[in-house]
Amino acid sequence: SAEIIQPINSPLFAGLKRPIIVGRYHSWAVSKDDFPDCLEIIAETSDGIIMALRHRDYNLYGIQFHPESVLTPQGNRILHNWLVL
Repeated sequence: SAEIIQPINSPLFAGLKRPIIVGRYHSWAVSKDDFPDCLEIIAETSDGIIMALRHRDYNLYGIQFHPESVLTPQGNRILHNWLVL
């Protein structure tokens, strides 16, 4: 399914037009329960499901969607941003 995500200011989403639509193919998601302080949420769905995060001290990012999907129209830009982080 396609979801609209609400990102914060992050280089992973630089240059993307809003709204950002991404493809999801499952219901798996990172839980906010016991979410570690070393991580920061950088994108969520409108109903608060975590879609992207980053480590506060290291250049590590995680996403919970498929940038390579046809359901992610700006996926090429997300992948480009990821590679130049």
